[in-house]
Amino acid sequence: MPFLSCDTVNIYYEIHGQGMPLLFIHGLGSSTVDWNAQTNYFSKNYKVIVFDLRGHGQSGKVPGTYSISLFADDVACLIKKLNIQRANVVGISLGGMIGMHLAVYYSDLVKSLTVVNSPSEFPQKTPKARFQILLRFFIIKVMGMAWMGKVLARRLFPKPDQEKTRKEMAERWAQNDPKAYWKSTKALINWSITGQLDKISCPTLIVGAEFDYFPVSDKELLASRIKNATLSIIKDSRHGTPLDQTEIFNKTVEGFLKRIHE
Repeated sequence: MPFLSCDTVNIYYEIHGQGMPLLFIHGLGSSTVDWNAQTNYFSKNYKVIVFDLRGHGQSGKVPGTYSISLFADDVACLIKKLNIQRANVVGISLGGMIGMHLAVYYSDLVKSLTVVNSPSEFPQKTPKARFQILLRFFIIKVMGMAWMGKVLARRLFPKPDQEKTRKEMAERWAQNDPKAYWKSTKALINWSITGQLDKISCPTLIVGAEFDYFPVSDKELLASRIKNATLSIIKDSRHGTPLDQTEIFNKTVEGFLKRIHE
């Protein structure tokens, strides 16, 4: 299995297809597996790179504190070690936050950016926001990752016809290392890149789900602050847009890439 060493951590990655580099960054508690539908679709015309963030999937679960900047450093390391000059980057949720950080601090490595269901900050200013983090911590510590997987899967894929996806996602989340998952969650707390959005200069697509738990207004803010950004809201979708509206999502991203590279 292919691994690259970045800052004492082994990063698991996969490369599929040939062509222009297209790198996908998964979300919290996810892994390369959750991009399977995108890998199969885009590898026909692109060189698709998927990988597991540190603490996730098959990548190393090393000691120490995690942060968005550290995740971005790992991604930059991966791009450089794969001898990719500039990549089209697609990130969902935590992955989108990392993608924005990458576009600000490693702009020379990012050819285009697609941000899916991500806010530009994760403040803990309200009792509700603090409660949500405490609730997640309680579930991890007391109930375990299997229970966390069931809770999140029901929230993201609530429809009767999504039972197969719901079961698969619950099983995948259950495989997360609890300590690494919690450290990754803590990396979000009070993170913000709102004041630096105007530094993102590459072509950018903001994808928002109609029923995402990060509101559409968060995505509208991104689109208004990033100079060369377009906004696409996908109807009847929740936080897991690449899974619950796969065809529409893939065509939306494909259309964006074709427009900017024509």
